[in-house]
Amino acid sequence: MTIYDELKARGLIAQVTDEEEIKELINNGKATFYIGFDCTADSLTAGHFMALTLMKRLQMAGNRPIALIGGGTTMIGDPSGRSDMRKMLTKEDIAHNAECFKRQMERFIEFGDGRALMLNNAEWLLNLNYVELLREVGACFRVNNMLRAECYKQRMEKGLSFLEFNYMIMQSYDFYYMFQHYGCNMQFGGDDQWSNMLGGTELIRRKLDKDAYAMTITLLTDSQGKKMGKTAGNAVWLDPNKTSPFDFYQYWRNVGDADVLKCIRMLTFLSLEQIDEMDHWQGEQLNQAKAILAYELTKMVHGEEEAEKAQQTAQGLFSGAADQENMPSTVLDASLVKDGSVGLLAAMVAAGLCGSNREARQLVQQGGVLVDGEKVSDPKMALSEEALRAGVVIKKGKKVYHKVML
Repeated sequence: MTIYDELKARGLIAQVTDEEEIKELINNGKATFYIGFDCTADSLTAGHFMALTLMKRLQMAGNRPIALIGGGTTMIGDPSGRSDMRKMLTKEDIAHNAECFKRQMERFIEFGDGRALMLNNAEWLLNLNYVELLREVGACFRVNNMLRAECYKQRMEKGLSFLEFNYMIMQSYDFYYMFQHYGCNMQFGGDDQWSNMLGGTELIRRKLDKDAYAMTITLLTDSQGKKMGKTAGNAVWLDPNKTSPFDFYQYWRNVGDADVLKCIRMLTFLSLEQIDEMDHWQGEQLNQAKAILAYELTKMVHGEEEAEKAQQTAQGLFSGAADQENMPSTVLDASLVKDGSVGLLAAMVAAGLCGSNREARQLVQQGGVLVDGEKVSDPKMALSEEALRAGVVIKKGKKVYHKVML
């Protein structure tokens, strides 16, 4: 099976500009392709998984990836998939975030001589002269065509800033620049990036009279059509300090029955033959499939040792023999201690189990909280200093465990 056929069989391909040419390039290891990552946070998220695993698959097939860090485009902010303008970051914040991205990408992609490249578009975008840029590429973009693009259409009702309106031009210029300086002939991205990617191929055609290609990958959504990679409104991060390996494991262990095989097919490197054998799995076998998914992805992001620990902890919790050593935990600030104890609600908020005292109170009143295995119904409950020094396990709902201590 060719790499293109495998991507198709895994359900990864959404849109392509020229299927036959793209097949020829990637099947023969002739693609130098890029995927862009804007530095809007200090960690990549589970939502970046599709892009990272795609880069790895294509590199294994002999193609050359370029991981483009958006040090320049992050100064503008991509309006795609947004109902409001992104928060403006400082140059220092963006530079810090870019360094964090690099360290995480190295787990997936092999960089070095003749291998993958890591570039930062700040190197060329931040030095552009605005009038010169307008004269060089401005005539290649038609405003009426840009306004029909999906990434802009969805913002027109609430208002699209001129700042964001420039994003498509910046992303297109990236492709144009790397085509000339690095031989980059393909761009890959999420399905919501299609308009921006076409802008790049068209700019290359109009300015250089050359062909470049684009392919979008399917967005990772659940059976309700919602983007995956968030839990309780928060992103699932690849940084273990923001989402512990155990919580990361548990996120994938708890995906819906209707989503687990799709996730295994799209995100893991298990063979398609092995995955096809799971297609008829039902009931308890689906739980086994979820454990496979969680283990494989945790191993990719955090390493085999952390994946083993997370798996053992999860199995222990499920059987009632909790492994507290590897359970997510929070050391509470001593300032929370009042009269020799810490209020349960305050402890839950400090541990990140709830976003506010009000949310925590509601959860307790609804019977969704256990403390050391005992259901709690009184929101005024306090955890003694003595108990906290030994460690108190709070269970939220059916599947979230967290140890708090002093």
